[in-house]
Amino acid sequence: MGDIAKDLTAGTVGGVAQLVVGHPFDTIKVKLQSQPTPLPGQLPKYSGAIDAVRQTLAAEGAGGLFKGMGAPLATVAAFNALLFTVRGQTEAFLRSEPGVPLTVSQQVVCGAVAGTAVSFLACPTELIKCRLQAQGALASIGSAAVAVKYAGPMDVARHVLRSEGGMMGLFKGLFPTMAREIPGNAAMFGMYEALKQYFAGGTDTSGLGRGSLIVAGGLAGGSFWMSVYPTDVIKSVIQIDDYKNPKFSGFFDAFKKILASEGIKGLYKGFGPAMGRSVPANAACFLAYEMAKSSLG
Repeated sequence: MGDIAKDLTAGTVGGVAQLVVGHPFDTIKVKLQSQPTPLPGQLPKYSGAIDAVRQTLAAEGAGGLFKGMGAPLATVAAFNALLFTVRGQTEAFLRSEPGVPLTVSQQVVCGAVAGTAVSFLACPTELIKCRLQAQGALASIGSAAVAVKYAGPMDVARHVLRSEGGMMGLFKGLFPTMAREIPGNAAMFGMYEALKQYFAGGTDTSGLGRGSLIVAGGLAGGSFWMSVYPTDVIKSVIQIDDYKNPKFSGFFDAFKKILASEGIKGLYKGFGPAMGRSVPANAACFLAYEMAKSSLG
């Protein structure tokens, strides 16, 4: 089986594992990110992650934690297949000869190249997901951003194509998506390789057990969000912003307005759920990827 086919298949398996484990955490992250700044004297809709979980379960049931999962589930195969395949092909390009392990620095480059490629797939998927995840919180305060109620992922896509600039509307937030995916994946794949080499005591990591891969994958996933989290907050607020009466004119305008109204902590809304999701979800992703690729020979 060719290397590309192996990466395509193993990446798909890893992506499904990542999504199933991590999506409820992601839903809470987006709800916290998208809640508006309370007026003076008022309390925020959610006091924190636990409160957001409690309110979501009370209002929407357990299914509310998986809202918006259809969009990433429909594309998770393509996303992770593309991510791991581009990374694998970049590895092959940088490798001096077949079978030679890459350095950590080379894996950082591989992650950055892969992050560039997946940004174009991640942007419309994230836009649809964020709209569905955020509409419950926004509706409760009568936000104009939810004047249109979405029945599901395809309904979001149809509305954006029809009323928000056509195909370009689905790529709203592309710049912050790239600003997240490129450095985030560079950090993640670099950290993953560094930890594997540390656990293996050298560059040959082929003999690592599942426990080491779980730890390396989980911490690598955490490094993704540690390096780019404020960018993800900006991406989310831009993608759910009202098309006709936008609050933000772009990335830097959103950054300045969040800082002005909420301070630094406004750029870290939902950080706890993001980290809580990232560690187990990426541990599952990398373990499933390595096991699937190994089973394919």
